[in-house]
Amino acid sequence: QVQLVESGGGLVHPGGSLRLSCAASGFTFSSYAMSWYRQAPGKERELVAGITAFTHNTNYADSVKGRFTIFRDDVKNTVYLQMNSLKPEDTAVYYCQANRLRLYWGQGTQVTVSS
Repeated sequence: QVQLVESGGGLVHPGGSLRLSCAASGFTFSSYAMSWYRQAPGKERELVAGITAFTHNTNYADSVKGRFTIFRDDVKNTVYLQMNSLKPEDTAVYYCQANRLRLYWGQGTQVTVSS
């Protein structure tokens, strides 16, 4: 049974930091590309950051470059999103995605950036 379980969301002030985690099970994690997406109220889901399998190459949305870092631990079957210098416009539900011919999604974790 495939599972992606996100955690680490919450309420943070502008300029603050959060680290999201996505724990995977039920598939060969190391061979899947992993990504973080987010969806704000009334907006479409958008790609935030991705990391490939094996080479661990990364890519980021322009809006988060220099502030967010995606990384993975293939021993712990977990992908992370370190978010620094958070802004109110980063407020969204953040979803983890696994991709290798098939797509798997987590249930999402809420991130709210507000003073």
